[in-house]
Amino acid sequence: MIDIKVPTVGESISEVTLVKWLKKEGDYVNRDEVLCELESEKATFELNAEQAGTLHIVAQEGATLNIGDLACSIDETAAKPANADKPAATKAEEPKKDKTTAAPVKEEQKTDVKATPVAQAIMTDKQVKPAEVKGSGSKGRIMKHDVLEAIAHPGRKGGDAAFTREERRDKMSNLRKTVARRLVEAKNSTAMLTTFNEVDMTRIMEIRKQYKDTFKESHGVNLGFMSFFTKACCVALQEWPAVNAYIDGESLVYHDYCDISIAVSAPKGLVVPVIRNAESMSMADIEKRVVELAGKARDNKLSPDEMAGGTFTITNGGVFGSLMSTPIINIPQSAILGMHKIQDRPMAINGKVEIRPMMYMAVSYDHRIIDGRESVGFLVRVKELLENPELLLFGQDPVKTLLEL
Repeated sequence: MIDIKVPTVGESISEVTLVKWLKKEGDYVNRDEVLCELESEKATFELNAEQAGTLHIVAQEGATLNIGDLACSIDETAAKPANADKPAATKAEEPKKDKTTAAPVKEEQKTDVKATPVAQAIMTDKQVKPAEVKGSGSKGRIMKHDVLEAIAHPGRKGGDAAFTREERRDKMSNLRKTVARRLVEAKNSTAMLTTFNEVDMTRIMEIRKQYKDTFKESHGVNLGFMSFFTKACCVALQEWPAVNAYIDGESLVYHDYCDISIAVSAPKGLVVPVIRNAESMSMADIEKRVVELAGKARDNKLSPDEMAGGTFTITNGGVFGSLMSTPIINIPQSAILGMHKIQDRPMAINGKVEIRPMMYMAVSYDHRIIDGRESVGFLVRVKELLENPELLLFGQDPVKTLLEL
């Protein structure tokens, strides 16, 4: 019998929560097969079988386990069942294929619910599915007014109460507890202020439109906004080092490198993976890393090392439609940049009104280490670099560089 214990997942992590068993008691498992999902205060990770054999579950779902606690055991002496490697799906479960195409066609779910001819005609005309309507007639028969009620209140079956008094209670996950604790700590332990500006995204939009196809062909990744913002922040951070620093006791710790944390909304909460030495990366390398980290975040595959550290954070509320917000500092860092929705707005350009794609930016900063001049200077520099992307190559105007101005 082999004992499978909770492994060490980080220096500061002492306990985890067993979220879900992916195998059942008595199942035969192969070596390296995933047995269950564990969640620490920083990430979700998997526990794998160290040997093939029969699984005996010890810890239950929802249990809080310390590092080194026994999660399960495997009887490696158990004989392998004859059907252990056969797929669980049967022919009856396979989707039918249309003879005219190779694409699978799903079987329509049969229902015994009947509808009156008028109700059926309305459902057909308005493309309303029977499952979306609660029949009030005899034996659940769908009537005309049931369909009209479903159309008038999409998402609520007819006959359901318009106002309910139900509530439910869910246990906070370790990740959510950590997010809550760190946000309160950030508010209570820093002198946080926010400064705002706006950036004209015309040049970046033009570059993306002109080069997006060529960029993807050359690098195998889309040219997004994050690479522009990351590069601009790296240049500005090196010019305003206090924004890239943090307080450690009575000392100020400055960084000669830019480890950019990217705030990502994952299924179980906000996670902040890190792009290390972003100042030395190309646009394509940044885009590839963003895609990789975002994918891992969605699949709960981020390791603690991928979220450790970070000297400055970028968060993009614009993907959810946010026009303006005040982001909260990701401690122990001293500043965070918030990107927002790009929106066409009338702007005064050389005495004339023009429609430009504009984005509000916000920098929240710890006033204990960053003064107003530095925070505003940093944000203005980021604005300048984004509105003139050519500057990202040298960090300054090529003509001024040529003239040594």
